[in-house]
Amino acid sequence: MTSIERTAYPRFKRLMSAREMHVFFTPKPEEAAWVRERTRSDEHLPALALALKCYQKLGYFPKADEAPEAVVEHVRGALEMAEGAAPHYESVNTAKLHRKLVRERQGISYDQERARQIAEEAIRSAALVKNNPPDLINVALEELVRATCELPAFRTLDEMAARIRREVNEGIFATVRSRMTMEDRARLAGLLDVGGLDRKSGLNRLKKPAKRPSWSHLKEQHEQLRWVDGLGNTDAWLEGVAPGKIADFAAEAGALDAAELRDYDAGKRTALLACLVHTARRRARDDLAEMFCKRVATKLKNANDELEEIRKQQQALVERMIGTYRSVLERIAPPEFVSRGPDGAPAPFPAGKKARRKAARALAAQRATALAMAQKAVLASGSFAEEFADIEAVAAHHGNNHEVLVARFYKRDRAPMFDLVGTLEFEAVSEDRRVLDALGHARAHQSTTREYISDLYEGEPLDLGFASQNWQRAVRDRKRPGMLDRRRFEALVFTYLAGHLQAGDVAITGSDTFANWLDQLPDWEECGDKLAQLCEETGLPATAAEFTAALRGRLEATAAEVDSGYPDNADLVIDANGIPVLRKQRAKGVSAMAEALEAEVKRRMPERTLLGILSRTAYWVEWWRRFGPASGSDPKLKDPFGRYVLTTFVGGINMTFAEAARHISGVSAHELSAITNRHLSVDKINEAITDVVNAFMRLDLVKAWGDGTSVAADGTQMDTFIDNLLAETSIRYGGFGGIAYHHISDQYIALFTHFIPCGVCYLGRPEAVRYVA
Repeated sequence: MTSIERTAYPRFKRLMSAREMHVFFTPKPEEAAWVRERTRSDEHLPALALALKCYQKLGYFPKADEAPEAVVEHVRGALEMAEGAAPHYESVNTAKLHRKLVRERQGISYDQERARQIAEEAIRSAALVKNNPPDLINVALEELVRATCELPAFRTLDEMAARIRREVNEGIFATVRSRMTMEDRARLAGLLDVGGLDRKSGLNRLKKPAKRPSWSHLKEQHEQLRWVDGLGNTDAWLEGVAPGKIADFAAEAGALDAAELRDYDAGKRTALLACLVHTARRRARDDLAEMFCKRVATKLKNANDELEEIRKQQQALVERMIGTYRSVLERIAPPEFVSRGPDGAPAPFPAGKKARRKAARALAAQRATALAMAQKAVLASGSFAEEFADIEAVAAHHGNNHEVLVARFYKRDRAPMFDLVGTLEFEAVSEDRRVLDALGHARAHQSTTREYISDLYEGEPLDLGFASQNWQRAVRDRKRPGMLDRRRFEALVFTYLAGHLQAGDVAITGSDTFANWLDQLPDWEECGDKLAQLCEETGLPATAAEFTAALRGRLEATAAEVDSGYPDNADLVIDANGIPVLRKQRAKGVSAMAEALEAEVKRRMPERTLLGILSRTAYWVEWWRRFGPASGSDPKLKDPFGRYVLTTFVGGINMTFAEAARHISGVSAHELSAITNRHLSVDKINEAITDVVNAFMRLDLVKAWGDGTSVAADGTQMDTFIDNLLAETSIRYGGFGGIAYHHISDQYIALFTHFIPCGVCYLGRPEAVRYVA
């Protein structure tokens, strides 16, 4: 299989729906009239019509035997010709004449030299940012179509892409190598040396994934970052090299072992290792920041758990305090609440001077007695000091103020976290630098041992407006104005730094996941001119005011529609507190008609094996063409179709390579392992899944489930190895692993799938889109 066969080069698809046949290969009335005017025989009529429709769809003239019989039959039927009328040319000159007529009608110039020049310029420009040969050929195809040129032959573009890519890559390899010193090259070459007690090379350490975010692993990852940074300044080596090229070169190096990389040319080997080190440096920062965020989340969870435990322990204390307070109230209640008149009103004060004096003395004596009894009631439950201590303990945790408890959980992680924030370089994404200022203030007092520190930062009071009121009350003491509780302040800084990193308000220089997203946006000069065209194609308003008004109108219309349908909605209930609740639906049981339908479907459905289903879909959809070496070159396998299908089957059923080799003849465990590590990747598997989903969407059966306008979201807990960065304990499911988060359309199509940690509400970008309209 050549690389050209894995491209989107226009060709006849094996799987074609009736709708596609009708849209792409049905001659229009004016086209049918044009064909009849320029042909004389019944044999030339379908031949010219087929040449016209095939060129409109493919961009070139296929050979006579390449057109599927179904397409030929469709064109013949559209022309209302007899079944026996087959496209046929009596001479080569007639075929050339037909191609010339089609070119004139389509406005296409047949200039192969110009086409090759356009393709070469497009491929050379694209080769600076892309490395996969199919991508380069697709760019050339787009430019040729835009220039109204007839597409060259397969081999022409394939050989051109391979040659130009080799020339561009050799230039990049030479440039990268020239920017290194002899020490840099020797250091990278040393990564291929095997040594140590574990007999592992430095290359293996580069590819080693991060472990779960424990305290010891946090320090190990910090050492990993220092080690990869000590390998060299990859930013200077790879300056000007496109990120896509770096990622492709790093993937190629990561798919090989040390022995295989030694067989590479010195220049290419050095450049590939430089790209792999560069990727490892960025990944090390991502992993370290991810571990930091997870450790902070663990501290917050521990504080919340302790708050709940304190509340449970204080329940008996609160009940005892309520009993004491009730006794005190009964003893110090005023007489008017004890002595009432017949109508329930307070008893009147006696008239007369002597009587009033006597009543006043009696009231004073009564109050003195009540006070003594109240004091006796308090002493009976303990002492005044104990009561005040109990009141302070309950008042300290009467609300959801777990913030005062967070600092005690940072004691063990304090040194590694300060080392981490001292190693990573943070930058504010917006103009709000308050979190970074607080971090600088905490680092300035890192070696301080006193309990309270000043809140002055660079001569001005530190602005903690980014923190909640609970946190501000926790770090400030009213008895010590202008001072901060040092331990609680450090806990506040680490907590909000993790939150801002996850929200994208704070970025890490030299990172990928936590990079400044503003740097990834195109310049307005680059995309501003295309805004009008985009809005016209998508039907969106072109100005900000019109866009806001249109969006507000759609939201209001949707809200009105939902409100109007609420009385008739028997499943949704809004309780007295305004909380919407979905009622549980009971299964209605299976009707006799449904059971009969199921039995009939099973009777008509032939029994298929999993491997047979995989092979059939691979043949018709050709998803296996998405796989190949990371370098983008030919797979150099004797039977790539069979090997890719078998490897996909083994990985899909979670069978080990050794087990597969024992049960499947003609394949070895080493071969399956090599194909998995060197020819498959997450991105390639996602592309293959997209091909399968798009092919499924063309089937008529899909329309039986829905129209594709609604979607459901759900997650499934999946067990994983404990010692990895993504695994967590799921409170809901009770297992240890992660969550496979899905968006499923009403046509049973997985629109979006992403693997996230347990307990995370995913709000990120759809990085694994499964369906492309």
